Amino acid sequence: MTKMIRLSLILTICLLTNPGFAQDNDHQLDEITIQKKLLPYNSPLSQFEESEEPEFQEIQSRDLNEREILERITNTYRIHLASIEAQAQDDPATAENYINDAISSLQSLMDDYPEIQSSSRFRELYRSVMSEYREFYAITGPVNEVEGEIFAIQDELFSEMDDWMDEGYSMPENVSFENTDVPLVQNQHVSRHLMYYTMRRPEVMDRWLERSEVYFPMMIEIFEEEGVPTELIHLSMIESGLVPTARSWAAAVGLWQFIRATGAMYGLEVNWWIDERRDPVKSTRAAARHLRDLYNIWDDWHLAMANYNISPRGLRRAINAAGGVEDYWAAFPYLPRETRGYVPGYIAATMIAMNPEEFGFQSHYGAEPWTYDVVEVAGLMPLDKLAEAAGLSTQELRSYNPELLRWATPPGESYPLKIPSGIMDNFLAAYNEIPQEERSQDIAMHTVSTGETLGGIARRYGTSVNALFSSNENLSTTIHPGQTIVVPVQGGAMERISADRPSNSPTANPATRQAQPQAQAPANTTAVTYTVKSGDTIGHIAEWYDVRAWQIRAWNGIGNVIRAGQNLTIHVPNNRLSFYRQMDNLTFSQKEELQRLQRQGQNIFNHSLVSSSDSGSGGDTVTYTVQRNDTLTDIARNFGVSVAEIQRLNDLRGTRIYAGQTLEIRTPQ
Repeated sequence: MTKMIRLSLILTICLLTNPGFAQDNDHQLDEITIQKKLLPYNSPLSQFEESEEPEFQEIQSRDLNEREILERITNTYRIHLASIEAQAQDDPATAENYINDAISSLQSLMDDYPEIQSSSRFRELYRSVMSEYREFYAITGPVNEVEGEIFAIQDELFSEMDDWMDEGYSMPENVSFENTDVPLVQNQHVSRHLMYYTMRRPEVMDRWLERSEVYFPMMIEIFEEEGVPTELIHLSMIESGLVPTARSWAAAVGLWQFIRATGAMYGLEVNWWIDERRDPVKSTRAAARHLRDLYNIWDDWHLAMANYNISPRGLRRAINAAGGVEDYWAAFPYLPRETRGYVPGYIAATMIAMNPEEFGFQSHYGAEPWTYDVVEVAGLMPLDKLAEAAGLSTQELRSYNPELLRWATPPGESYPLKIPSGIMDNFLAAYNEIPQEERSQDIAMHTVSTGETLGGIARRYGTSVNALFSSNENLSTTIHPGQTIVVPVQGGAMERISADRPSNSPTANPATRQAQPQAQAPANTTAVTYTVKSGDTIGHIAEWYDVRAWQIRAWNGIGNVIRAGQNLTIHVPNNRLSFYRQMDNLTFSQKEELQRLQRQGQNIFNHSLVSSSDSGSGGDTVTYTVQRNDTLTDIARNFGVSVAEIQRLNDLRGTRIYAGQTLEIRTPQ
């Protein structure tokens, strides 16, 4: 009871001391009605019903590592509480760090245990953390709004309510499936989907068939290049309904519904400016490679497709429950509801698409295949000006470039813009006439409006509260209408953005690749090496270095298995490089003690991990290679040093630097 009272007091203080709130001089409190429902109807939490299949739930709860999961849930609650306490202490910068750490902890749990999303404990934790996130960043709408008709269709189709079904279904005569590498079996599960597409909701299949004329020619070409059966392109119908901008409640995105972790494994760049999962060509190539890799694991296309939809752990659990036989239909009763409908849905959609007239649909809908020309434009070019130069609306231009998320092209020397075929010359003539003053800059000047918070301003520009404090001297946690704040524009990708391939893909020929692709390093980080010790897990190492388990797997091109003596590359923030470099020399108990202190809300980065005689008196000196759009101010801030220190160490007389230049930087102890 005492703990509940203390928590209530903290929450009350937090609400009364909302940090960084823009206030009028004549401030008064208005009475408002607070809605009881904190989360939107399309929240991930609303997807879980009380009537989940008991058989699957029993298998799930029996196999999950309950102790580790409970510890990680508890730790996330501690971080969450620390964020509230920081706000009560009028420290929004620290609060932001804790809020984002809690979000990262949630995502890490879902990466490592996808099935945890059906746990009531996890749902409560998710609700608490996301509510605080929304409050801090002044978010009024859904954080991960579902986009695309496919998800309502899946809810209806996968519900397994059969009141709309006829008692029997007969396959049309003269249906031909040619020779397919993926078996197109017919059984009661497939017939159920055939009835849905042909009798209950034929308009759904009509739309999919029309869209297939736009995207399938491109998909066939890519699947042939990657050596994957071309009939598997029909899986995109089941994944997204062939909508490039489709987004699920679980933040899977695009035609092929990649979550961020899997997309990173196959080179898809995702940052504040772009999301290559939304690009039809790039995501299709990544999907072909992913499906090929899954087939190499299972040697069975039905199991490979099931693994595309469910985690390897979940699929293996269902196989074991079925007696260990690696057969999709044997494991079928033990799979979660969505995966039970996944392969039958693919088979039904493929049957119809290969024989549309026999199933009562048109053979041709008149849609034009997706074609475009590519033109290089400058970074940070406003999309409305580019659309005007192309003679298009901004929305039409976005439809050719669905990966673009913001008002302008991403920062960098250039960006490969897609425009309709045949207008290149006219576009370039108009583009070159765009005045310099109408092009975006790498900083923004924001004038505060009534009711704005620092968190809300940071989110609007894709930056952080910490960055606002770094860019504005004497910035207070209390801001006022009319106040001007300098906002640094979020950086773009580390690699040059590609026009038609995942930007972070390896350069080797796909047919000769053996190892899994490795993800690129995040911006403003340096690679350190950690040598695996006996008893280490990827989860432990991720916690020690404050990264996610999927990132370690992606950076090193590995799965879940590691061995003692193995060297792992981990990318850590430049301004904390000295701290993380010492981690490899600590004992397991020392590293766990640091984690315990961090969970209690202590700033462990101020702790000395080794004696001063070991660490030296001047900190570590690192060599940094200047990247495009870097400034001395940015580099100094990222490493936690002053511009003057960098100038003195490198004998620089001014602040001008160039891409490719190397700088010696002595990091703080």
